[in-house]
Amino acid sequence: MQNTGKPKIGYSCHYTSSREGEQFVPEHVFSYQISGILTISDGQKQYKFNPGDYRFIRRNHLIKFNKQPPPNGEFKSVSVYLDQHTLLEFSMAYGFSTNGHFDGDAILNLNPQTLYKSFIESLTPYQQNDVQINTNLQNLKIRECILILLQSNPEIKDILFDFSEPGKIDLEGFMEKNFHFNVQLKRFAYLTGRSLATFKRDFKKIFNTTPSRWLQNRRLQEAYYLLKEKRKTASDVYLELGFEDLSHFSFAFKKRYGISPSKLFLLM
Repeated sequence: MQNTGKPKIGYSCHYTSSREGEQFVPEHVFSYQISGILTISDGQKQYKFNPGDYRFIRRNHLIKFNKQPPPNGEFKSVSVYLDQHTLLEFSMAYGFSTNGHFDGDAILNLNPQTLYKSFIESLTPYQQNDVQINTNLQNLKIRECILILLQSNPEIKDILFDFSEPGKIDLEGFMEKNFHFNVQLKRFAYLTGRSLATFKRDFKKIFNTTPSRWLQNRRLQEAYYLLKEKRKTASDVYLELGFEDLSHFSFAFKKRYGISPSKLFLLM
């Protein structure tokens, strides 16, 4: 649990729709939606956040998100990253521990609270481009955020102070649920409770092929279904299934099925 030195308070601003693809969430995140709409999917459920909404995203999850600015406006959100190093120090200083492992949703929609509002407003001066948030001040604000979350949602301590790493789980089931996330193999390995070497070895035993080959074939199989049965376009499909870009998807699809995805769409 090393402190990475990365900024712990961040702002997101976009004037155009932004699909930033897939993301592995390594730390808990408390966020507030200032303007625009954020849509998040964890592969099982979809969440929509409008201006004025607060959210909490649990660490060690895979998500996809789409940032949509308002008409002629700017998408804005502020996020506070609750890293494991800070949380461990906090738990030792204040004597917090969990009552058990939390198995709920990856993303929590938090009810508005006066304390949330005042905390977010206290961050406003640091949104200016010419203002740098001092590291010590950031650390104080992080601790304030933790205390506010605990007062508003006492049960959240079972999330914040659970420092366990992912345990070994069913590899086949996990991959079938998450093959559409475009993340490095080491992320899949970590989330299934395995080293990269063990992940590859177990994968070979189960699927009789390499992870990279299986992922491409499984994504192409799903793409064929979405194009033919759901009448989705190639542009929607490649983003949905974790391909790097449209040209790479089209090339791989034609090589596998002998027809381009756009032509298959027109034939149906």
